[in-house]
Amino acid sequence: MENEVNVMPRIGEKAPAFEAVTTQGKINFPADFKGKWKILFSHPADFTPVCTSEFMTFGKMADEFEALNCQLVGLSVDGLYSHIAWLRTIREKIEYKGMKDVEIHFPLIDDVSMKVAKLYGMIQPGESETSAVRAVFFIDPKDTIRTIMYYPLALGRNFDEIKRVLVGLQTVDNFGVALPADWRPGDEVIVPTAGSCGVAKERVEDKSGEIHCYDWFFCTRRLPKEEVESRLGCAEK
Repeated sequence: MENEVNVMPRIGEKAPAFEAVTTQGKINFPADFKGKWKILFSHPADFTPVCTSEFMTFGKMADEFEALNCQLVGLSVDGLYSHIAWLRTIREKIEYKGMKDVEIHFPLIDDVSMKVAKLYGMIQPGESETSAVRAVFFIDPKDTIRTIMYYPLALGRNFDEIKRVLVGLQTVDNFGVALPADWRPGDEVIVPTAGSCGVAKERVEDKSGEIHCYDWFFCTRRLPKEEVESRLGCAEK
């Protein structure tokens, strides 16, 4: 264990493949969800308070992620029967911040062996050798890892940010733009710099006044919220 190295997948790489037993049956990841965006996330343990608050939030927002053509897949190093009992407890007994009767329909992976957690670098000994940290992997319809987030055991995730990242990645793909700090749908977007994405000519020849340049390297344009939202959930990049 002391000399074991857990290699973390990186942004731009293909998502490591695995087969696993889940609360929704066996899955072959990511192949079973080809053509969808995937969010693979880990939590430290069942029957713990921070994880419970997170799962209730994921459950409450599940329809929002589904509308974005995104499949949620959860994981901890607990067993299948622990998962089932915990999710039943959440549904039948827990009411938190107005959330109650929350039923989880997305797969939760049984990873007692820690095989998947290690494959994705979710076991980080400086934090814990026996629990997965709160990792979040955003994987696109072509099974490429696009964003990775890691949180410590004691800090719950920001779900507004998780959804914002998913919407942002789809907007980047759909419109060939970059997004500034704190971007939200309806905000201006960044026109890529000269030489990237073949956009240099557009910037030089723009006569419409829609592109505003603060300097040669920093230009933005309007992208209406309605236009962004009309293309969210696209299956292909």
